[in-house]
Amino acid sequence: MNEFTFITLRQKPYIKEEAATWFHSKWNVPRKAYLECMESYLNNETEYGWYLCLDGNKIVGGLGVVENDFHNRKDLTPNICAVYTEKEYRCKGIARHLLNMVVEDTKLKGITPIYLISDHTNFYERHGWKFLCMVQEDNVANTTRMYIHR
Repeated sequence: MNEFTFITLRQKPYIKEEAATWFHSKWNVPRKAYLECMESYLNNETEYGWYLCLDGNKIVGGLGVVENDFHNRKDLTPNICAVYTEKEYRCKGIARHLLNMVVEDTKLKGITPIYLISDHTNFYERHGWKFLCMVQEDNVANTTRMYIHR
């Protein structure tokens, strides 16, 4: 793997604005929503954090942990959200490393199990996640796959 730096946002809080803009550009969730979640994390109001992969000073991958990732199963919490790796950085182990960071970090904090929703099959299963059920996405007719990691 290249010399990437993997961090939590608490390690470099000064990139909060850049990180919120980056996530917004990938998922089209309002930038303000990302900033609010990040500020709660940085102010120690929650242990649901933000994890980034940097190539130099450039964000090339990231994900967050939130209460609910826009689905109807409010009882399945917390959720990993906004998993993204820049196209030219894919297949280099970045998402796997970020997911492992979150699993280790949440377990250390006594937060287990954790969940995520995704239409991807096989990727998450290869990394220790188990398919749990289908869930209804908010404001759309689609259902999507819910995974669990214990």
